[in-house]
Amino acid sequence: MMKHYFIWILLTLALTAQWSMAVEQKTKPAIQHGVNYQEVTNISQYYVSEKLDGIRGYWDGKQLLTRQGNVIHSPTWFTHHWPPLPIDGELWIGRGKFQSVLSCTSKDIPEENLPLSCWKNLRFMMFDLPSEQGNFAQRVTKMRSLLSRVPSSYFAMIDQVQLKDNKALDDKMNLIIKAYGEGLMLHLASAHYKVGRNSGLMKLKRHQDAEATVIGHTEGKGKYRGKLGALEVATAKGITFKIGSGFSDYQRANPPDIGTIITFKYNGLTQAGIPRFARFWRVKASQ
Repeated sequence: MMKHYFIWILLTLALTAQWSMAVEQKTKPAIQHGVNYQEVTNISQYYVSEKLDGIRGYWDGKQLLTRQGNVIHSPTWFTHHWPPLPIDGELWIGRGKFQSVLSCTSKDIPEENLPLSCWKNLRFMMFDLPSEQGNFAQRVTKMRSLLSRVPSSYFAMIDQVQLKDNKALDDKMNLIIKAYGEGLMLHLASAHYKVGRNSGLMKLKRHQDAEATVIGHTEGKGKYRGKLGALEVATAKGITFKIGSGFSDYQRANPPDIGTIITFKYNGLTQAGIPRFARFWRVKASQ
């Protein structure tokens, strides 16, 4: 009899474990992803926001999920009063606090005791509404409306602004970098939410800069016919490549002479050692 009792206990535990696994079975959310920044001529068509260094979170209307579909075990009070619709966002504490966010959100058991919980320091920074059919400008309006109606201090929205030109973009990027931020996100106002890579959503991370010598000029096409299309340059290490963006109309009509040393911005290197997304910054000042 005792043997049968223990067998029954083991079967019950096994079934309970299977039920728990089924309840938390991963459902990978259908979300969009940005592409690396490409130079744009009219920055005013984009909304610009800070790229936060937190953990991406997807609120499915009932629970928080990671981008891979794992359940994020947040306290019940953290998501209390949140709207019952899909929301794309970032779980964030502050700049340079990624490890703290990761440590808090990775726990299997939520800390419900608010004064002791690491969750009291987190905010869910909303940045998109996947189920909304409108363009991003319309979704921004909807997010702002949601924010005003949700009585939760843990529910917030990433600030979305529109800038007038690329200089304003550079200025904003410099401010973010000086404050130890990660970079910027640029979202085309007319873009619709698109699962997977969306060229209407670009990420501009902190740039690196370096110097190179002008070794040639390539003529432009279209409106730049007869003007500079790209500079052919060489670094001190002998890496040669072209820089085709970052120039003003004056610089395209009056490009730096061959032999001039220029400074350019870029975002990392390819496997061949070529700077990624290289863009002209300025002619190096004479010493």
